[in-house]
Amino acid sequence: MTLSEKLKQARLEAGLSQRQLCGSEITRNMLSQIENGSARPSVATLQYLAQRLGKPIGYFLDEAAVTSPNQALMEKARLSYGAADPAGVLKLLEDYRSPDPVFDPEAGLLNFLAKLALAQQALQEHRPYYAEQLLEECCRYSGLYITPPLQAMRTVLFSQTPADHQGEAASLSLDTALTAKAAAFLEGDPLRCSRLLLACDDTDAPQWNLLMGTAQMKLGQYADAAAYLHRAEPALPEQTAPLLEICYREQRLFEKAYFYACKQK
Repeated sequence: MTLSEKLKQARLEAGLSQRQLCGSEITRNMLSQIENGSARPSVATLQYLAQRLGKPIGYFLDEAAVTSPNQALMEKARLSYGAADPAGVLKLLEDYRSPDPVFDPEAGLLNFLAKLALAQQALQEHRPYYAEQLLEECCRYSGLYITPPLQAMRTVLFSQTPADHQGEAASLSLDTALTAKAAAFLEGDPLRCSRLLLACDDTDAPQWNLLMGTAQMKLGQYADAAAYLHRAEPALPEQTAPLLEICYREQRLFEKAYFYACKQK
């Protein structure tokens, strides 16, 4: 079966029209040409269509025509993952040869899922620091298959690992635990701090906005930082004023910077 035939069959099995499958990424005319075999999709287009149809990109490729040094290895890795052997998946992927436009997205997904499974197992075995290491490594992987729900699963698991000062965080609400975890990384890793904060449900709390504003300021995103700090300002005027002065000074908005400098006197 050719790529075009596989694509059309998968679309019909999913109950999608050509227009529904296209979304906003490709035109219906282009999809029609791919399905009738008069055009071949780029790797990026095929990745997009595979994601929309819930299929691995390798499903659509003519296996006889694929020239990838990772093909046999990926077949074994899929079997290991299907057998609930995440450690075996990671062992196999140690020999993965990158870059590989055919299998890179799927390899990243398998790495992410295997480490996520091992981190969950480590937490159940009361090995939180090993779990934290695995979850940190998950941040190295991104792409079409690493969806927001998967990232959210990682964040929830990460919130269960101990921060240096977290204490009884396990007994706290998820938002409180995430905020405490984020604060622990504000100085050393503001990007990680902001990522943890984005997983919180309550983004209106003054302390949340103060922390997010401070993290954005440390990342050099002064306009974004000022927006967050203004949301915290009514409840925390003394803490936000010096930070807003810095944000506006860095943006060369000296009149506003002077205003907040005066508020501190």
